[in-house]
Amino acid sequence: MATQLFSFDSFIDPCWDPVFKSIFTQNTALSAKARQGLLSAILEQNLKEVTITANEPPPTRPGDRQIRYDVNCVFDTGEMANVEMTLYPNIYEPFKLEYYSGRLFVNQEIRGKDVSYKDLRRSYQISLLAHRKLFKDDSFDHLFVYYDPRRNISLGGRTAIITLELEKLALTAEKPVEEMSRKERWGCFFRYFTDKTNRRLIEDIINQEEAIAMAVEVIEGFSANQIAVFHEISKEKYELDMRAHRDEAREEGRILGWAEGQAKGLEEGRTEGRRETAKNLKEMGLSVDQIAAATGLAPDLIKAL
Repeated sequence: MATQLFSFDSFIDPCWDPVFKSIFTQNTALSAKARQGLLSAILEQNLKEVTITANEPPPTRPGDRQIRYDVNCVFDTGEMANVEMTLYPNIYEPFKLEYYSGRLFVNQEIRGKDVSYKDLRRSYQISLLAHRKLFKDDSFDHLFVYYDPRRNISLGGRTAIITLELEKLALTAEKPVEEMSRKERWGCFFRYFTDKTNRRLIEDIINQEEAIAMAVEVIEGFSANQIAVFHEISKEKYELDMRAHRDEAREEGRILGWAEGQAKGLEEGRTEGRRETAKNLKEMGLSVDQIAAATGLAPDLIKAL
């Protein structure tokens, strides 16, 4: 039977950090099914089990708002993933992704005489980017691994960084849901879930993806108190993000101003150097035309030296 979003107007944004974490880290069958479906879609694997590990509990009061809202988990294969939702990625987002990827990988235990580097499992740093495009191309998803760009040779290691840029889904959202990949359906779910103009799209996605339907059931089960906490946390998180972006803009402006000043100074220095050269050549008896050809200065300027 087709799903209809009767309470659509009351839904909260699953891209909010605390909401995202609460959907996928609860100790319930619904949350587990949603988590398994999300990771299977992103990694394009049929994961049988995705278990939360070393994770803080979902926030239940405003005092919890400084928790990092990541979803840390391990698969039945022994591989690991850290999944995060970033509302407003800044220019340093790639550095953060590398840091989290490295930390996740090196936290594996390989001490002891019966284990070695060969026992290291693949780890994935997965980041869903809600607003602002991080990369200049039109691709919604990217996979980054270590390789030599000069020789196009992969290191063959076991770390990977995956990004999903939700703002690049406008054209995807126009396709029939049946033609979307599972990854694209999840992306459109996050991107358009609270968009009233896309109700039919969301309903079609829910009817195509059981795991997404489970995620919606989790959202519908949030209490009024939880929703109030989510709003409080997200409001402060938004203010912190906006403050960070203002600082980022100021820093970019400062760097740009410095670079422009450097360029201007270099150009002035080159011009002064050409004048000195022209003056020396003039004293040596070269003609104005010869000096102009050698220095690139205008004849009138050379005559005035």
